[in-house]
Amino acid sequence: MKPDPRAAAVAKQRREQFDELYDRHSREVWALSYSRWQDAELAQDIMQEAFLRLWKQIEVGEDIQNPRAWLLRVARNLAEDNAKSSFRRNGTQPPEVMNGVGSGESQPLDKMEREEGFAQIRALLDELPPGDRDILTLRYGLDYDAPQIADVLGINVTAVHMRLSRARQRLAERLTALGVNQSP
Repeated sequence: MKPDPRAAAVAKQRREQFDELYDRHSREVWALSYSRWQDAELAQDIMQEAFLRLWKQIEVGEDIQNPRAWLLRVARNLAEDNAKSSFRRNGTQPPEVMNGVGSGESQPLDKMEREEGFAQIRALLDELPPGDRDILTLRYGLDYDAPQIADVLGINVTAVHMRLSRARQRLAERLTALGVNQSP
């Protein structure tokens, strides 16, 4: 039996569609996942799982009207599912985190200070509620404007402004408690 050229063409079209979606949205999906856990490897795992689920939907011929919104929603749900897992619930951390193991190479002082500053900021972000982390990452990490954030989060633009204001206020309070002066 000969292979059906139409089936091969459909399969090729699906692969091309998927590749285009991956190229267009993978960075954004990864960043949203990263904002939740501040863990690049976990963000990569969540991103891959979201795209695997997208591929399965494409394979069965599911018509997804807004693939970007679908991917971001799946990634947010996967990140939240991870929060509910027993691994996180029990407070278990990978050995690298527990031991504070970094690179074995000696680093210049400037790099160490910068990394320490980033670590402090990540720690502060970790203390914020997930919604605050998400909205701050979308605004300042990905440079989204209010309408784009509203689209991703499924809320109206007025709510975006209010949530951003409250998230910035909570972050400022934590910075002040650490003795960090705000610039004029």
